[in-house]
Amino acid sequence: MRELPWLAADWPVPDGVVAGCTLRAGGVSSGHYASLNLGAHVGDADEAVLENRRRFVDICGLPGEPAWLSQVHGSRLAVDPTPGTMADAVISGKPDVVCAVMVADCLPVLVAAVDGSEIAAAHAGWRGLAAGVLENTLSAFHNPPERLLAWLGPAISQPAFEVGDDVRDAFTADDEAAAACFEENEAGRWQADLYGLARRRLSACGIGNVYGGGLCTYGDHARFFSYRRDGQCGRMAAFIFRRAGALEKG
Repeated sequence: MRELPWLAADWPVPDGVVAGCTLRAGGVSSGHYASLNLGAHVGDADEAVLENRRRFVDICGLPGEPAWLSQVHGSRLAVDPTPGTMADAVISGKPDVVCAVMVADCLPVLVAAVDGSEIAAAHAGWRGLAAGVLENTLSAFHNPPERLLAWLGPAISQPAFEVGDDVRDAFTADDEAAAACFEENEAGRWQADLYGLARRRLSACGIGNVYGGGLCTYGDHARFFSYRRDGQCGRMAAFIFRRAGALEKG
């Protein structure tokens, strides 16, 4: 079978913690969903999604399939959920549990304790960020903020992310300095820095160890799905899990 390309998170977690984000190549879907679409809610053929998910589990070495969330661009956190749970973030302190969120421009944020004892994944588009999805996720950790690491996966970049006053207002209402993450364009609208907004939120929660960021889903058609670029498209998965026995060996 062809090797599945995926981005490994570049952060100093223990060897037993595996984390990263899939790319769009390596699957069986066609057309708008070519080829490794993992989303069952976007109009792709069911059998193609099932095969793509099987490949995802097999080649990435997952201990099992994630309990895929029903994401709604909100701020709800689920703890060890069952499939279909309505939430935009998931946390676990158990080994061999895969925390995963699906994205196609929204920012995936993975979080881990420095010893790998707790892990989480959050779907942080602008609505979720403004509503507090990162704050809700971080508050559920038993580890203090100084013992947490965060990784920012591929998302839409500021030059490609045009928004209106409503988005800017949602962030500056309680944080005037967040205005620095918005640049006015020639149309009188705003280019929003999703990465910058996430870093501000993480910093306010005491998370100083933040890695990743800088990749643009919109601008890299070969590697990433992008809803804003294509409209109808597939979904990638950002994921994290801890292998059983990793803490004992560490």
